[in-house]
Amino acid sequence: MAATAASGLQLASARPCIASSHRVFKAGAASLAVNSKAVSWNKLASACHLSQSLEPFRRSFASSSVNFNKVVTKAMSESSENKPVSGLPIDLKGKRAFIAGVADDNGYGWAIAKSLAAAGAEILVGTWVPALNIFETSLRRGKFDESRLLPNGSLMEITKVYPLDAVFDNPDDVPEDIKTNKRYAGSANWTVKEVAESVKQDFGSIDILVHSLANGPEVSKPLLETSRNGYLAALSASSYSYVSLLKHFIPLMNPGGSSISLTYIASERIIPGYGGGMSSAKAALESDTRVLAFEAGRKHKIRVNTISAGPLRSRAAKAIGFIDTMIEYSIANAPLQKELSADEVGNAAAFLASPLASAITGAVIYVDNGLNAMGVGVDSPIFKDLNIPGEKH
Repeated sequence: MAATAASGLQLASARPCIASSHRVFKAGAASLAVNSKAVSWNKLASACHLSQSLEPFRRSFASSSVNFNKVVTKAMSESSENKPVSGLPIDLKGKRAFIAGVADDNGYGWAIAKSLAAAGAEILVGTWVPALNIFETSLRRGKFDESRLLPNGSLMEITKVYPLDAVFDNPDDVPEDIKTNKRYAGSANWTVKEVAESVKQDFGSIDILVHSLANGPEVSKPLLETSRNGYLAALSASSYSYVSLLKHFIPLMNPGGSSISLTYIASERIIPGYGGGMSSAKAALESDTRVLAFEAGRKHKIRVNTISAGPLRSRAAKAIGFIDTMIEYSIANAPLQKELSADEVGNAAAFLASPLASAITGAVIYVDNGLNAMGVGVDSPIFKDLNIPGEKH
């Protein structure tokens, strides 16, 4: 049952799982400097790169650079001076969120947790069981303090971290080799049903559920070379895990609550290299989002949406091996020529979780600098005489 990083392009963890602790993690203030960066990018060869193999990408790169400014979290939290806020601030004070799939401080799951915290929500998170010790130790030792800094100068607090492996719905589903695996030693009650029961016992209810996990053990294989087991594993970990989470957590969710997952444009476009059934898993996730929106909305008054995020240099994404290529391609071809920030996805999630999005459900929200709207790769030599507007290189 060993797993490798699956989505590679927008996943927040190497596997759909979560981690546990009874501590509230706090630390002293830390300063965070956000500077403009120069992002190197390479020109790609094809007029429609999304339907070509990766090798032509790599063979035809020509270096250049694009300047961008990283966008910081804008969701508001109450400042120490209690200053009035103008406009329409996102206010989640009094709300509680459970974010499934936070294993470090550089993925979308972490960014979503941070934006929700900045808006005032209480944060419950988790990491895949084998990553539990490293994650908790890093929190305790302050290794994430810089990343925890909120707009008001305080640090994001994680009230509790639960162990969760979302591949397993209940203890009866867990095979013997996992039960006896030393990486799971010392952790208990980490199946989806058990975690939901633990959260109910500890807190009674939640308002926001975030699914930020996926895994495709054969993600580097073309679909024609993917085994049945690999394909089904990708769907189990990356799409059915969301159905299971919502099924078990929805009895805990207060009416008017919000559930959010993360998808990727490979669900509807060809992304060579994103294989092993992961594109199918993302397509299933988006289809399930619409059905779940209807069922959860009618029965429980819960909104269900998914964010189609662009490529991010997360640790999980780097395991695929061509994340830098996809980021360069996005910068070259998206309407907004900048590298996507995890905070931008976090802010979109905070909006979807807030009353400002009270009429939005069953939607796929693209947060990818507009790359989803493109039909061709405009950096192709084919378009060199069209005088297409863009950054000066």
